[in-house]
Amino acid sequence: CGEDTEKDIVTFTEFMRATKAPPQDPDIQSAFMSDINAGKALFNNMPGVAYSCSICHVPKMLTAPPCTLINGGTFRIPNSLGNKIIQPFSDFLLHDVGTGDGIVQNGGQLTRTKVRTPPLWGVRTRDRLMHDGESLTFRDAILRHDGEAAAVTTAFKALTEPQKRQLIM
Repeated sequence: CGEDTEKDIVTFTEFMRATKAPPQDPDIQSAFMSDINAGKALFNNMPGVAYSCSICHVPKMLTAPPCTLINGGTFRIPNSLGNKIIQPFSDFLLHDVGTGDGIVQNGGQLTRTKVRTPPLWGVRTRDRLMHDGESLTFRDAILRHDGEAAAVTTAFKALTEPQKRQLIM
């Protein structure tokens, strides 16, 4: 595929700037580390269901290898973007979570009830949640998940209040 070019480096820099999540607050992290770790465990393994939040809100993913052709062969992954671990907390796929807006996406009529999983990185800096901005709290956003996410929402409802706070933290 070749060496990184200046254009590749600029492309990667622009990509990283556009997708960079705000840094975690080290003071909050150290003061609440046990709660944060408990919340991570719940995010990845919700009691009572075979899958959890992380099934769609994937914590980490690896970008395609360098030289991979994507977008119908119109873009070749440069070395600067290939094989990079990103932490978007999304699979970027379409799912029916009961809040679809009726807009048909690329994929036909069945997609009108689906929405693309939004990345959760930097979500603590947002004051409106979900694809439509209709949820004002994390609890409300979680409880609005239905359809494919109904089992996880039911499991969330069964958590203790301390566990719910840990998950939202």
